[in-house]
Amino acid sequence: MKPDDQKHHAQPASLSPPVRPEIMRWIQRLRLIDDYFMQVCFQDCIECVELVLRIILDKPDLVVQRVSAQKSLANLYGQGSRLDIFAVDSENRPYDIEIQRASRGAQPRRARFYSSLLDANQKETGKDYELLPESYVIFITERDVLRLGQPLYKIERQIVGTDKLFCDGAHIIYVNGEMREGDTALARLMHDFFCANPAEMHYEPLAHVTGFHKTDSKEVVKMSSTFEAFAEEIEKQTSAKYLAQGMEQGMAQGMEHAGRTFALKLLADGFSCEDIARYTALPLDTVLELAAQHRAESN
Repeated sequence: MKPDDQKHHAQPASLSPPVRPEIMRWIQRLRLIDDYFMQVCFQDCIECVELVLRIILDKPDLVVQRVSAQKSLANLYGQGSRLDIFAVDSENRPYDIEIQRASRGAQPRRARFYSSLLDANQKETGKDYELLPESYVIFITERDVLRLGQPLYKIERQIVGTDKLFCDGAHIIYVNGEMREGDTALARLMHDFFCANPAEMHYEPLAHVTGFHKTDSKEVVKMSSTFEAFAEEIEKQTSAKYLAQGMEQGMAQGMEHAGRTFALKLLADGFSCEDIARYTALPLDTVLELAAQHRAESN
């Protein structure tokens, strides 16, 4: 990055209403691997999604036509499941990009389920199945969840007993976020996903959109409202419990209740379980239980 690009990391000139310093620090630490922030940055940002897909798929000519964050797709029962980033290219091929920091969120059968959602929302009654477009489900994971030491995994169906692919047009890809060292385009992309400072990013579109959401006063205030809600919930809960049960017990119970309430809000907004545990001080196991509850209610 050029020295002039340090402007991406500047603090907002003025904020109204003012943002608490601790919340501003949280915002400045956000990275694209934090799914909530990635959704904020990539919403309607065709240039960024196009860049990511071109690198991961090694298709420099791929053209993205539209992008939507937190896209809800209906299943056979009419209930919606939300995708982190949904995109469609110029040949009508659908893409689902999922950010997963917890390995439990990137299970093979979840990839299979999302692949089926893409198909179910493409097929029109009465049309030839051969017209069903290729589809791509892409997991970008913090850890090497498949544990084979590869920077990228392409999963395709194969005819057992042969070296022939089934060629049904459904593609599942896992991108290993641990592989961010080196001089490949994919390693540089993963570096940028794990980088909080836009001035240190390799790709200008990602640096620009990240810097914008961290420095534009309206965007900062919008993001801070999520964290402010948590602070207000804690204050409300601890005040009521304090009067009834005393300071120590009341604050402990108020913090836990407020933390669980706010954790569910953060899950609905797409935050990772690890981030929620850090922001709310809840045990990770508790957050994972709440995530399972949230998924069951959403489906």
